Amino acid sequence: MESMKRTKQFTAIIQQEKKLYVAVCPELDVASQGKTVDQARKNLGEAIRLLLQTASASEIKRRLRGTTYVTQVEVVVG
Repeated sequence: MESMKRTKQFTAIIQQEKKLYVAVCPELDVASQGKTVDQARKNLGEAIRLLLQTASASEIKRRLRGTTYVTQVEVVVG
């Protein structure tokens, strides 16, 4: 009997750094990169998948953060 696979969503923060895009998952402290935003996102997904498959339960628990909020902050400058 095949085990039921499930999915979990994680946050991906992607920023351009020179000619590459760097993708970070703050919940697991995992990062990757790519030549495009889509490639960086896909590479980050693969890095997360590999971490979850290979790391011990204690390593995942140590890395895993609670809910992450991504928002904007407005400040007066000048």
